[in-house]
Amino acid sequence: MKYPFLLFDADNTLFDFDAAERTAHRRLCETYGLAYSDEGYQLYHRCNAALWREFDRGECTKDFLLVERFRRYLDATGEQADPEALNREHLRVLGEAAVLLPGALELCRELSRDHRLYLLTNAVESVQRARFARSAIAPFFQDVFISEAIGYGKPSLEYFNHVFQAVPGLSRENALLIGDSLSSDIQGANNAGLDCCWFNPQGLPRPEGLRIDYEVRILEAIRGVAGQ
Repeated sequence: MKYPFLLFDADNTLFDFDAAERTAHRRLCETYGLAYSDEGYQLYHRCNAALWREFDRGECTKDFLLVERFRRYLDATGEQADPEALNREHLRVLGEAAVLLPGALELCRELSRDHRLYLLTNAVESVQRARFARSAIAPFFQDVFISEAIGYGKPSLEYFNHVFQAVPGLSRENALLIGDSLSSDIQGANNAGLDCCWFNPQGLPRPEGLRIDYEVRILEAIRGVAGQ
């Protein structure tokens, strides 16, 4: 077997983070008396996504990102609230959401029979540990590597070097990284010299300048890739 070690991203690879985030935003608006609409959620989503891209490029810290996304959102809507309080409530609600993407549980259960599964994530540590502990896939994973606990995040080589040192038997030759993010997962695999599988359910075009060893549109297709 070529890939006895499978390194999975969490959000929007196994967890339905978009659904969890939308629910958290609606509850946040209800709690703080802010207007809720699909357009408002999309505005927040754009503010959040732009800052995570900055984080992936090393242009801001996570602590800055978490509050700044709400500051930018409030500036855009013209509403008044404490961005730090909004972030604390948002993280609390997210920690309660452990919604998996369709097929994720079955995939992890099956792959764990012949592979060693690890979760690699840049998410906030308190949120991700709470969500993972609540999830049905937790028993199938050997360990979880969260950037906030390590001190480095994907796609940095330092993050992956930590993973290599922490997992006995793991090497660049026997592991496959699986994730949806080009900027953190695929770029990280390129930086670390790992084979990678891009989970691309939206059918986005392949970018130039990145090595993508495998590409799948549905989770169940990872079975065939992992069995290489």
